[in-house]
Amino acid sequence: MTTEPASLESLGVLFQSDDFIVVDKHWDIRIDSKMWYEKHTVQAQLRHRFPQLADPSTYYGFRFCHQLDFSTSGALCVALNKAAAGRAYRCFKDRTVTKAYLALVRGLVEKETQTLEFSIGKNSSEGKTHMMCIEGTEGCENPKPCQTELTVLEYGLYDGDPVTKVLLQPLTGRTHQLRVHCSAIGHPIIGDFTYSYGADDAPYRMMLHAHFLHIPLEPDPLLVSGEDPFLPTLDPKWLPQRSLRTLTTTVEALLERRLQEDRKIKEEKRERARKEEERRKGRKEQRTKEEIEEQTRQCQEWLSEWAGD
Repeated sequence: MTTEPASLESLGVLFQSDDFIVVDKHWDIRIDSKMWYEKHTVQAQLRHRFPQLADPSTYYGFRFCHQLDFSTSGALCVALNKAAAGRAYRCFKDRTVTKAYLALVRGLVEKETQTLEFSIGKNSSEGKTHMMCIEGTEGCENPKPCQTELTVLEYGLYDGDPVTKVLLQPLTGRTHQLRVHCSAIGHPIIGDFTYSYGADDAPYRMMLHAHFLHIPLEPDPLLVSGEDPFLPTLDPKWLPQRSLRTLTTTVEALLERRLQEDRKIKEEKRERARKEEERRKGRKEQRTKEEIEEQTRQCQEWLSEWAGD
């Protein structure tokens, strides 16, 4: 990931198989667009680099499994056929996908690990209809519960101002969720022009990057981890001063927790299925017993009648 704007050639690839390709989306580029003047989109980049993979039966030529905001960079999964898209869709629908984002946020986040639980809705206020907002905000429509896990990685300075590097794990998937949650705790993401109400326009980009993606596909899960774009070697304005934990160990711990949760859920489902099977067998055995008793009763009645004759 560079500090240069996107071009047709600037498409990074993190993973590729017969069924999926995971690209490293550039910042400030749309995934797709119906507008003729939108020359640089991920769709156009894919067509330029992989014309043989485009599917003419789809509107955009490619099946994007999920979304990333215009300003957000990082791992974006694309299914290369209808069956693969269906498999990925079920994982997203069942909320078994694990995603983690890197961000630089304004100020020093005091609580090193926390769960952000602000309900988020559409902002209907005049001039803000392109934004989301937390419940209780004037004009907030249809707020829904949202959860984000935040883990502090480093403290430092960006262009002389105190900032914190964090890892964000969305447990729900509301529009602009990470940006709204960070803003709600008083630590907006650096370069977030929208949720700073136009004030934070100096940085060359919004500092939010989709770093990690795990889709538990069967039989082979899709696991992708990209590079960290927020390094002093890439952006000298970012000066780390104190590290609390490494990115690698934090992501590994996050994935292990998720895998443990998934195993627990699967065990609970198997246990429920086992108990249901036992109940089904019990009901069947009970019906069989009742049927045998009824047949025996009828047979005895018939024998009694026959003996009487």
